[in-house]
Amino acid sequence: MSEELTNAVANLEKDEALRLTSEKLDRGEDPQLVLKEGRDGMEIIGKRFADGEYFLPELVYSGEIFKQISEIIKPKLKADTTSEKLGKIVIGTVAGDIHDIGKDIVVFMFDVSGFEVYDLGVDVPSQKFVDKIKETNAPIVGLSGFLTLAFESMKETVEAIKAAGLRDKVKVMVGGGQIDEDIRRYADADAYGKDAMTAVSLAKQWLGGK
Repeated sequence: MSEELTNAVANLEKDEALRLTSEKLDRGEDPQLVLKEGRDGMEIIGKRFADGEYFLPELVYSGEIFKQISEIIKPKLKADTTSEKLGKIVIGTVAGDIHDIGKDIVVFMFDVSGFEVYDLGVDVPSQKFVDKIKETNAPIVGLSGFLTLAFESMKETVEAIKAAGLRDKVKVMVGGGQIDEDIRRYADADAYGKDAMTAVSLAKQWLGGK
């Protein structure tokens, strides 16, 4: 597989990345593979950010590039999905955290994978998650966070879900920049999704492997 698109995204070459995306789709390349090249570029960006090579402005800009790539690819992916939704998921970046890049990638993958997604946005209070679960009867909740302060917010959100008597009715997954299995245990969530595809796979397993 060509790494041209991956490198263009990783190097923040917006125009080149968008041109390559369109060209690949026009040639009839698999939109899932084109999307994977874009995601691979985002993974490189994440590593560069962690290593101090990139900073927040680059991270934000890369998110905008990926969003535009996603918009080009999305219609092609939609054509491959059925109209029947696999299931519902409520997702949001927890209170105190305003990062949306990772969350938006996950939301996008859930959407094109056939899920009905309720995206609550960023800096979402615990009660808003609870209210949306009650409103939609969604069986899956995704808690996203990038900053270390998100750890406590995730824990508080799961506790709020418990207090509302909903914990046995939903599966909770956590993910984001510094989230790992230890944080999953701390927050008392059901699973840690290390990336968007893992999150989708987990949700499908929870829904009975549809």
